[in-house]
Amino acid sequence: MTRLRLGTAVLALATAGVVAPMARATTTATTIGSYGARFRYPEGREAALAMAGAQPLRVRSVLAIRKPMRFGDYVWNDLGVPTTGTVRVRVDLPRQTISVFRDGHEIGTAVILYGTDHKPTPTGTFPILMRARQHQSSLYDAEMPYMLRLTNDGVAIHASSVRRGSATHGCIGVPLSFAQLLFDQVARGDLVTIVGA
Repeated sequence: MTRLRLGTAVLALATAGVVAPMARATTTATTIGSYGARFRYPEGREAALAMAGAQPLRVRSVLAIRKPMRFGDYVWNDLGVPTTGTVRVRVDLPRQTISVFRDGHEIGTAVILYGTDHKPTPTGTFPILMRARQHQSSLYDAEMPYMLRLTNDGVAIHASSVRRGSATHGCIGVPLSFAQLLFDQVARGDLVTIVGA
């Protein structure tokens, strides 16, 4: 599985000279090395990202990831981004990625696991109902570190061993280090949008 994170819309804007990189960050958390690069949309020309069942998200900047992302990879870089503002999470099932935005700036992204055809991951926009650093699933007798519950029937985002050939029972599995960063960023009530095909 290989995912190149610069989408065609961002690439088109970047090659047209419309997107300017932000100042370089001095530190990042990453498994593939982004070196703090970021693409910023000019004011008034921000992208609008569809958020199922919710108002579109105005995207001010995205992480510039030029290397392919594989299972277990993630990038987190919130340097140079406002420390306050609305946090939104978007899960893209067809692309098998999760993106975290603060005040319209993408601060984290990772390759994910999701549910199978027999236990699909639901789509839509969900508030975070519950947070737990250490959670034990009573249904599957499995640890779910950094659990963020999205539905009353147990669908959650949580740390998982993200590897090829694996799936979940409807949850969204993310790398452990990414799960910890995400957990520390969100609060109960923050919205998570899951989009499908």
